[in-house]
Amino acid sequence: MPAVALLGPRQVGKTTLARAIAAESPDCLYLDLENPRDVARLADPGRYLELHADRLVILDEIQRMPDLFRVLRGQIDERRRSGRRSRHFLLLGSASDTLLQQSSESLAGRITYHELPGLDALEVGSDHDTLWVRGGFPDSFTARSDAASARWRLNFVRTYLERDIPQFGVRVPAETLRRFWTMLGHRQGGLLNASELARSLDVSVPTVTRYVDLLSDLMLVRRLPPWFANVGKRLVKTPKVYIRDSGVLHSLLGLGTLDDVLSHPVIGASWEGFVIENLIAAAPFGTDAWFYRTRAGAEIDLLLNMPDRRLWAVEVKRSAAPRAGKGFELAASDLEVDERFVVHPGREPFPLSRTTTAVPLVDLMARLEALG
Repeated sequence: MPAVALLGPRQVGKTTLARAIAAESPDCLYLDLENPRDVARLADPGRYLELHADRLVILDEIQRMPDLFRVLRGQIDERRRSGRRSRHFLLLGSASDTLLQQSSESLAGRITYHELPGLDALEVGSDHDTLWVRGGFPDSFTARSDAASARWRLNFVRTYLERDIPQFGVRVPAETLRRFWTMLGHRQGGLLNASELARSLDVSVPTVTRYVDLLSDLMLVRRLPPWFANVGKRLVKTPKVYIRDSGVLHSLLGLGTLDDVLSHPVIGASWEGFVIENLIAAAPFGTDAWFYRTRAGAEIDLLLNMPDRRLWAVEVKRSAAPRAGKGFELAASDLEVDERFVVHPGREPFPLSRTTTAVPLVDLMARLEALG
């Protein structure tokens, strides 16, 4: 594709990856659109980019200059019409909805998207508990101590609230949004109850929806949608909400160490969210993620609809002796899923029944990655 958009929250490593790509391309042009000097170079973007027609151009924080999308379209199309090798653009963005909307209007058929998640369990070796407690932001995970990691995450949250979010033109008091973010943390993995959150914050339901939209667009919160299927059951139709990075979740709840997390009521929901994020990151491109729950209580924590339309059902257990719940087995039978797994924190896979296997997180991630 002539253009690739690399999406992810701030500090997740997009710029580091882009600079590594640039180092392998000696004639690469890197422009940081938060740097006034680089912005000044683009006073006449069409002419400037034409001067560098055969170079890979990396544009960091592209959502800062949305008018560039139309220019990029013209540059790509002009080279296509002339039969010359198409120029290539790598676009880095921290706001998924904004970037997707702008690029889809101007670059349809000319761009592909890749989301860069934080470090995952396959990348960090055996240090999974540290990854779970500190989260996947590289500077948080690699901090010299739990205390240093906790300070980094507190500063990350503060910077997002006080500087980054206002730069997107959002007018929300930082303290209000912090309270809301923390409320979501206490409800990790729960159904989104906008009315309850609105009452707690003394705001309207549309305002709560706007806050959730904002944190989702910034790739800080995940709304996991419910699976809709004609199975003759009354289904839950409300999304579940997770704070995507487990380290940020723990920071919002004041949990700095593994012992803090293990002794807190959020432990099960935190582990569930951590597993879900890792599995989604490992899944092949084009996989859709859902959860399934009936009004009668049959539930699947994570339902992966694979590109080949096969369904994988996953239950998450923070237990040394996991077992598949009756509700999970009933739900998996309702949907006639192709694979059934119970993810546990141990190191060995073993069968739980004729149809269901207990697996360590990294084993299931490796199996998903092999499909990609």
